[in-house]
Amino acid sequence: MSESVEHLEGAFRFKRFTIRQQRTAMKVGTDGVLLGAWVGVRPTDRQILDIGTGTGLIAVMLAQRCPQAEITGVDIDDLSDARENGDASPWGDRLYFVGQAIQEFRPAERYDLIVSNPPFYVDSLTCPDPGRTTARHTVSLSYEELLDAVVRLLSPGGRFAVVLPTPEAERFRRLAVQHLRLRRLTWVRTTSRRAPRRVLMEFSPAGDPAVACGTDTDLRIDELTIGTGAHEDYTPEYRALTRDFYLKF
Repeated sequence: MSESVEHLEGAFRFKRFTIRQQRTAMKVGTDGVLLGAWVGVRPTDRQILDIGTGTGLIAVMLAQRCPQAEITGVDIDDLSDARENGDASPWGDRLYFVGQAIQEFRPAERYDLIVSNPPFYVDSLTCPDPGRTTARHTVSLSYEELLDAVVRLLSPGGRFAVVLPTPEAERFRRLAVQHLRLRRLTWVRTTSRRAPRRVLMEFSPAGDPAVACGTDTDLRIDELTIGTGAHEDYTPEYRALTRDFYLKF
């Protein structure tokens, strides 16, 4: 899913920062903005990790939302745009970017919150552009590898949030059940007449004592509809979710 925000010479301008994306394979889109605005944040979050950070969009959004936290973005793709975007934002002193495969990433401490807008095409044909293949297809980061990294890097009381297309979300959820407990799920529709196109999910460690005594009824499920169907006419719920970021809201 994609959405127009104010375009300025190859960049997208938000209310408090600008994302340049000349060298990044995957450009700014609705998926990243949804995840960055939707994921729950807590005052106790001190260390946040963005896996597959790309342009650094989600990392910068979380720096805006979490003034007490340091945010690290990891990606095997070119991080020049991400570093420039972080440095140019008001929160550059709390943003760090590491060019490394997450499978090899070994930080000194674990994270209170991990987010990812990961590659999601599993069985489809790859793109002729190697950069877009890396960003969109699971050839370099399978769901199993992503989950292994999350389990290894997430603190005992932490949370992990991800955005995926609807069919892939169910596949991911089945794989995650051995290690993570689904706490929150939002179906995302482009309009009320269309079936959900994306799923936002937030997990906690399966052994988290804060939720170990919970039941499936603790799972929060809701829906979010982006537009009304008219051209660039957005629902009040979507405006409320993203108004701290989009210029038009």
